[in-house]
Amino acid sequence: MSTERVLFVDHTGQIGGAELILLDVVEGRRQSSVFLFEPGPLSEALASRHLNLIASKWGRGVTQFRRDSSVLSALPLAGRLAAIVVEIARASRAHDVVYANSQKAFVLSAIANVFVKRPLIWHLHDIISADHFGAAQRRAQVLLANACASRVIVPSQAAAAAFVAAGGRRDLVEIVPNGLAIEPDPSSPGELRQRFGLPPGPLVGVFSRLAPWKGQHVLIEALAALPGVNCIVAGDALFGEQDYAAELSQLVAKLGLDDRVRFLGHRSDVPKLMKAVDVMVHPSIDPEPFGRTLVEAMLAGVPVVATDAGAAPDILEGGKAGTLVPPADAPALAGAIAAVLAKPEQLTRQLEYATGRARAHYSLERMLHSIGLLIAKAQAGAAA
Repeated sequence: MSTERVLFVDHTGQIGGAELILLDVVEGRRQSSVFLFEPGPLSEALASRHLNLIASKWGRGVTQFRRDSSVLSALPLAGRLAAIVVEIARASRAHDVVYANSQKAFVLSAIANVFVKRPLIWHLHDIISADHFGAAQRRAQVLLANACASRVIVPSQAAAAAFVAAGGRRDLVEIVPNGLAIEPDPSSPGELRQRFGLPPGPLVGVFSRLAPWKGQHVLIEALAALPGVNCIVAGDALFGEQDYAAELSQLVAKLGLDDRVRFLGHRSDVPKLMKAVDVMVHPSIDPEPFGRTLVEAMLAGVPVVATDAGAAPDILEGGKAGTLVPPADAPALAGAIAAVLAKPEQLTRQLEYATGRARAHYSLERMLHSIGLLIAKAQAGAAA
C-alpha cells in the first residue's frame, strides 16, 4: 500500500477516459484524498476505494466553461473559481503531493500552489492545440505548467510533442502510456450478440463520449455507403454536448439509417460489447492524446479502423496493428471498413500482433508502476 498522502483533483463528477485512469491510480492509496468540483458517478465509484472524498462547495456548473471557451466567458464564474482555489489550497496543507487530473483541475491547483507550496503533478490527458483549446487557455496552461508543475504526465508522444510545441518545458514531460487490465470474456461474438440483443450480420461499433471532435458523424456518413452493415454507438454526451447528440440522431434519420444504427448511451460493459462487433471504429477528426478504445479492441482481438492522427498511429504502429484512414474522410472510412469485412480471415496475424502489442505496452501494472515512481520522487524532492 502506498504511503504518500496525495491530493487528487478532478473537475468533473462524470466518468470519461481520464477519470477511468484516475480510478486505477487511486486504488490502494488510502492515506490520500480526492477533491472533486462536483458530485456524480465518479464520486460514487470512488466511494469503494476508501479514500477521503472532498466535495467542493462551489464547483457545480464549472464544467460549463469549456476547453474552447474564451476567457471572457469565465468572468461570471470568477468568484466561484477563486473560492475553489481557496478550497484546494486548504486541502493541500494535509497532503504531500497534489495530482491534478484535468486541465481545469490543474489551472486552479497551480494557482493554489502559490499559497500552499506542494509538489504539483499534472496528468495531461489532452493535446494542447488550437483544435482543442482557445489561445488564452493554451497560454495559461503552459505558463502555469512551466512555473508550478513538478512533472507533466502525458499518455503519448503526440501529447508530449503538442505540449512542447505550445511552449511547455520539455524537461517536465514524462510519457506514461495509459494502461488497462481487462479479463477477456470467454463468450463467442455470437453469444455476446444474443446476450445484448444485437443484430446478426456485419456489425461495426464506436465507443466514446458523444462530441463533435470524436467524429461519430463521420462513421454515420460512411454507413450510407455500406448497405447491410449495422452499427452500435456506445457513449453519451457528458460535457455540455447534448446538441451534438441530437444532431447525430437527425443525421441518422436524414440518411435513412434508423434501422441500422443503435444508440446505446453510456455503458460500463464496453469490452464485452466491443468483442461482439466485427470492426471497432475510432473516427476522431482531431488528434487524440491516446485511444483507450483502441487498446481495448486490440486486447479483445477485434479489428480496428482508426483515424491517422494523434496517438493512434503510435498505438497501431503505423498500421501494423490496425487500419489507418485520413480524418473526416467518410468515403475512405467506408472503404476501409468494407475491406476488413470482406476478408476477415486474412487479419489473423494482424490481430495476434495487436493483442501482443497491447499486453506488452499498455498494461495497467506498467502504468501504475511508472506513476507511483513519479509521485514518490515528487514527495522525496520536496522533503530534500
